[in-house]
Amino acid sequence: MTNQLLGRLERVELRDIWTSEATSFTPWLARPENITILGETLNIDLELEAQERAVGPFRADLLCKDIDTDRWVLIENQLERTDHTHLGQLLTYASGLEAVIIVWIAARFTEEHRSTLDWLNKITNESFRFFGLEVELWRIGTSPAAPKFNIVSKPNEWSTSVAKAARVIDDGEQSETKLMQARYWAALNAKLDEIGGPISGKRKAQPQSWIHYRIGRSHMGIGGAMNTQKKQIRAELYLTGSPAKTIFGLLRDQKVEIERELGYALEWQELPDGQDSRIAVFLDQADPANESDWSRQLIWLAQRLNEMHRVFAPRVRDLTF
Repeated sequence: MTNQLLGRLERVELRDIWTSEATSFTPWLARPENITILGETLNIDLELEAQERAVGPFRADLLCKDIDTDRWVLIENQLERTDHTHLGQLLTYASGLEAVIIVWIAARFTEEHRSTLDWLNKITNESFRFFGLEVELWRIGTSPAAPKFNIVSKPNEWSTSVAKAARVIDDGEQSETKLMQARYWAALNAKLDEIGGPISGKRKAQPQSWIHYRIGRSHMGIGGAMNTQKKQIRAELYLTGSPAKTIFGLLRDQKVEIERELGYALEWQELPDGQDSRIAVFLDQADPANESDWSRQLIWLAQRLNEMHRVFAPRVRDLTF
């Protein structure tokens, strides 16, 4: 039996740390390290797009994108018990955005509001997803308070799909991040044409966090993706739609041969909580926002994309699913 002294968790009042939603909690949540904590709770890679963004007659606290699907994620904060006013705002947001994930964060959810989110998830299609989260603060002794998010309501069979990504909102302007993304993919296309290979750079560069190229079969594509929060880029074979898990299993049976032919290991991500799957290789310490490092990143990414195309294309061509 250990004699080591253990600390005791003590709950901290939210208002002791965040005096208001607009001036304290929302700016805190908008910081990259805290958006990451929220994203880990939701199992979504989040990228902040805007704070206090106008949607219809209201202003959303935070507007993010799901990095993997380019889908809008709208976050509404409340440091008190949930109320009908905020519920009405959420429904207004849903009507104003044709495809969206809505996250309602509050100190405490009433049973009627939790039940309402559950009901909305039942009656809406895959274009709309509703999450309810309670936020808590805890500390041990004199340690800094630590946040904890608890999911009280989430979609049934929650999945994210590139094939069903939300359409981009036409607001007449693009953020600096979006402009950077479009330039980045244009530079990648130029690099692909420069080095030659099975993948051509004849692909329109879109202001989004990913770009995909055809591999000759439906429900899949070779692609590049960026994560500015994690300072990471990746090359991937992305599998979508109802056959994705079957295709993933058939390819995983060839894992040893595939990785031997490539000359490096891959991350085989079945993504069990969703419909899609991914087979990828990652480059860390690669910030897409650092344009001075683009040359290194784009050479790595172009080479990996061509290598993965050469290895996977003949294999997926022969698959029966």
